Amino acid sequence: MSREVAIGLLEEKVTTPHIIKHSYAVEAVMRALAKRLGENEDEWGLAGLLHDLDNDLVDWQSDMSLHGPKTIEVLKNSSFGNEEMYNAILAHNAATGKSRDTKFEKALYAADPITGFITAIALVYPDKKLSSVKVKSITKRMKETRFAAGANREAMWSIEELGIDFPDFAELSLNAMREISDKLGL
Repeated sequence: MSREVAIGLLEEKVTTPHIIKHSYAVEAVMRALAKRLGENEDEWGLAGLLHDLDNDLVDWQSDMSLHGPKTIEVLKNSSFGNEEMYNAILAHNAATGKSRDTKFEKALYAADPITGFITAIALVYPDKKLSSVKVKSITKRMKETRFAAGANREAMWSIEELGIDFPDFAELSLNAMREISDKLGL
């Protein structure tokens, strides 16, 4: 599984610019989580990069259960990935019915929404930069249910199932995203 092939798939299948940026952000967070948990950084990162590969291929707005299975179909047809990756991608969307049983599955479930949440926080600052975001701001905004109301807070809090306190997860995620801030435009 090469990152170059994964990027090719992403660029071929996803045309929505914010989903492409989101995919890179989730990749960065997943790599950081894998490093923290002593797991395979490349495999976890690629799952993060490709988890929304079907964004432009299915009408998941009307049937959320389609989101994930179509990605797996594309990956299998491209001979890309493995069962652990497929399971993590399926488990990141509760509507697929796939339970989250492994560290990999739980990590992707938590990593997916935190990237959008941190992006939303950055965008309220005058400079719209990740460098302005503080961990304290992330933890404070988690309590403000009207802020980024669509962000799955339960999924973000679920990181604690992996033995990582939420403030530590917020810091790890923020730092991972800062490392690719140019690519994210933040």
